[in-house]
Amino acid sequence: MASTQAADLLATWEAGLGQDGFGRALLLHRTARPEFAGDSGALLALPVGEREADLFALRRALFGDRMQVRLDCAACGEDLELELDAGEFARSLSPAKEQATRTLTVSEGPWQVEFRLPTVADLAAAARQPDPRRALLRACVTKAVRDGAVEPADALPGTLEQRIASAAEAADPAADVNLTISCPACAAATRAELDIASYLWTELDAWARDVLLDVHLLATAYGWSEPEILALSPLRRRYYLELCAP
Repeated sequence: MASTQAADLLATWEAGLGQDGFGRALLLHRTARPEFAGDSGALLALPVGEREADLFALRRALFGDRMQVRLDCAACGEDLELELDAGEFARSLSPAKEQATRTLTVSEGPWQVEFRLPTVADLAAAARQPDPRRALLRACVTKAVRDGAVEPADALPGTLEQRIASAAEAADPAADVNLTISCPACAAATRAELDIASYLWTELDAWARDVLLDVHLLATAYGWSEPEILALSPLRRRYYLELCAP
């Protein structure tokens, strides 16, 4: 079960302030899966989509189901808004365990290729390479055979690479969540990637700053320590804040 205690969440936020996007995503994933808190290797070995589904579930636990996504229309610049259900994403996008761990196969002409789903570690390593897409393909192709002879992943034709990418997306749909929004002003369709780790971090950052302001105000008014204030429920904190308001 995800850790939702205020003190734990503040510690996660504080640790993430000096991290890049990948480091913050890992910290959030540890919060979502506290049973792996001391084993980053286990989290990094999970399929990307499983991490994303875990983060959608964490978002639901912390801030509820409703998610508001805003972006600009790519054609006319109109401000677009879409409402999503974090719980539905968490339930529908997590890959089946047996599918996430088994070897997948695609064939085309003389080619037969076996590959596995990209893991979080694969994605992080590929992002540091000049050609992330090619690096990810090399990491995930476990065997490529053409006319009975083993070939390197770099030798795969482009059409086969596309088939591998499509098969991986079908097996792990949460690994790359894209939204398509129709503009009410010009009717053009705008496509955008939903980065749940970045979205959730932005929300956590705003929440943490609000909580710290509450702590400051209540500590000033009543002399309570931070742990004492964080031990209060949000409802009781708000009530005390109302009482000490000028």
